[in-house]
Amino acid sequence: MTEQIVVITGASSGIGQATADRFTAGGARVYNLDLTAPAAPTAGAIWRHCDVTDHEQVAARIGEIVREDGRVDVAIANAGISIRRPFLEMKPAEIDTLLAINVRGVINLWQAAGRQMYEAGSGVLLATASTNATAGYPWYADYNASKAAVLALCRSVALELAPRVRTACVSPGYVMTPMQRLEYTDEMIDEVNAKIPSGRHAEPAEIASAFYFLASAEAAFITGQQLVVDGGELAGGTASSYRTWQADRRT
Repeated sequence: MTEQIVVITGASSGIGQATADRFTAGGARVYNLDLTAPAAPTAGAIWRHCDVTDHEQVAARIGEIVREDGRVDVAIANAGISIRRPFLEMKPAEIDTLLAINVRGVINLWQAAGRQMYEAGSGVLLATASTNATAGYPWYADYNASKAAVLALCRSVALELAPRVRTACVSPGYVMTPMQRLEYTDEMIDEVNAKIPSGRHAEPAEIASAFYFLASAEAAFITGQQLVVDGGELAGGTASSYRTWQADRRT
């Protein structure tokens, strides 16, 4: 990745920050587009304030980077949120906010970066999807739908921009991020780990390594695909091994 120009949204914490760490360690020049600065800045990563739901703002930030560095080689749409609650209790405003960040945020970055990549003749568009896009998970219906949309977007954009620009998604299973710690108690984490063949959550750095591979020359023939990093969760048939909503209510 030496001398590559990499843009990552939501790189101030969790998977995004680990990905920024991985690319800077590999010699890339990394820009972090996020509403907030990282609490522990990644060495070499450059933070730029950006609301990924604002199409014009994202385009402006990409324009600035292109003027400064001449191009964007890799754009990773990682910014995302989730809210744990039953489907029947989801509020319209919450759904709109989640979809704006998780879906429109990807579209905004990919359009802005993809346009200059297509004109330049090369580039890689990546995004954070999820195993939730492939199997049913209770309590996260709108989040799951948003990640399924990202996978569909990935396949469609791959066809439109090939062979100049590649697209791909990393679909993590359970990852030990700050967001996960906020939503899950220690007991819930232990219960989940018991259902994962690998017996644990992934570390953010392991997801970052998947992004690094997909952006590399070794992945030059991969486009329109997802790379699942889940410790065998989907293969083990554990994706839908949950208690019913009624049982959850009783406990």
